[in-house]
Amino acid sequence: MHRTGVIIIPVDGKNVGCHFSAKIYDEPSEYGIEGGRISKLAIKVDGVWTCNYDRGWDIKPKDYATKAALAILLYEYDGKEA
Repeated sequence: MHRTGVIIIPVDGKNVGCHFSAKIYDEPSEYGIEGGRISKLAIKVDGVWTCNYDRGWDIKPKDYATKAALAILLYEYDGKEA
């Protein structure tokens, strides 16, 4: 399945929109993030790509909002806490 959306993360008193696109499989995979179901993930914040995973990390998340959005997606689709 393919999912897109926006996750709002509060940072320093303002809301930051993390736009994401994810490819999620029914079963965990060796190619998924941490062996999970998300095999492709892109996150964009303020028009800048802040995370990209395509069977491996191209852009690892570094800022708080992106890391928080990733944690939410991992919990949502894999039941994992980051």
